[in-house]
Amino acid sequence: MKIDDALKKAVTLNTDKVDSNKTRTESRAPVTGGQKSGESVTLSPLASQLQSIAAAGANENVYNADKVNAIKSAISSGQFRVDSEKVADGLINTVKDLLSAPR
Repeated sequence: MKIDDALKKAVTLNTDKVDSNKTRTESRAPVTGGQKSGESVTLSPLASQLQSIAAAGANENVYNADKVNAIKSAISSGQFRVDSEKVADGLINTVKDLLSAPR
C-alpha cells in the first residue's frame, strides 16, 4: 500500500528561480494589530509561493469522501472485511521500497 502526497504532485517549488536581490521589494502587505499604520511587511517570492501552495492544498480533496463514508458504514454494520493477502502484499512492497531507497 503506497500513500502518495497529492499536493507534491500538484504543485512544485521552484526555489532556483528566486532572486535574492528582489526579496526585499517583491510584495508588501500592510501590518495590522497594534502596529503603526505606516509600517509594512515584505514577503519574499518564496513566501508568496508557499502561500499559494497552501491555498491550493486547502482547496484540494486529499481523499475520496464517498469511499470513506462507505467504509465507515460497512464497519458500523459489521460487513467490512479485510483482505489479508492484499494487506500483506502492500506491507511487503512498502518494506522492499524502504530497503531499496537511497539513504
